[in-house]
Amino acid sequence: MKINKIHHIAVICSDYQKSKDFYVRILGLTPINEVYRTERDSYKLDLEVTGQYQIELFSFPDPAVRPNYPEAAGLRHLAFEVDDVEEAVEYMKNHQVKVEDIRVDPVTNKKFTFFPDPDGLPIELYER
Repeated sequence: MKINKIHHIAVICSDYQKSKDFYVRILGLTPINEVYRTERDSYKLDLEVTGQYQIELFSFPDPAVRPNYPEAAGLRHLAFEVDDVEEAVEYMKNHQVKVEDIRVDPVTNKKFTFFPDPDGLPIELYER
C-alpha cells in the first residue's frame, strides 16, 4: 500500500453554527459542500484548506465532550502551517481568540503556538 496524502480530517462540533463561523470566517477555510443528513439529525460541511486538504465539520445531537486535560489517547491536535506566526497570532487576537504564548520548537527552531476551536480542540499554528 502507498499512501499519497491526507485526504481529510473530521471534526465533530457541539454548536454547528458557531463552529462553522469559526472555521469559515475566522480561519478562512472555503466551504465546498454542505448537507443535512435527516437520518442522523446532522450537518456535514466540507471545508477546503488551500486546495489540497479538507476538513469535514460534523454536527451530532449531544456529542460527548472531548477530554483535553489530562490529554486522552487519540488525535492530539490539528496543525496549520503559516508564513508568520506573530502575524497570525495578532490576527487571531483581533478576532477575540485566546492564543497561547509563542514558543520555539527546540528541534527545528520554528515558532509555533496553540489556540482552541469553539469546542476546545487544540489547533496549532506552525511557522514555515
